[in-house]
Amino acid sequence: MTKEVFQKKLGKNISRLREKAGLSQTELALRCDKDRQSLNRLEKGRINPSAYYLSQLAEELDIPLKELFNFED
Repeated sequence: MTKEVFQKKLGKNISRLREKAGLSQTELALRCDKDRQSLNRLEKGRINPSAYYLSQLAEELDIPLKELFNFED
């Protein structure tokens, strides 16, 4: 899998999990001390997030970190 494909799959999964949690991009971004544009770029697969950013997302979504990488759903 290429980096670009991985980032797109990760972003799509984060978007799905955020929507499942009933959060807007703005709400989740603010909870992670980011802006909505940053989360939007992440969900579109345009950035390679840090491990810390991913751990913040998992914590705010109340899911295990590994769930962010479960692309099979």
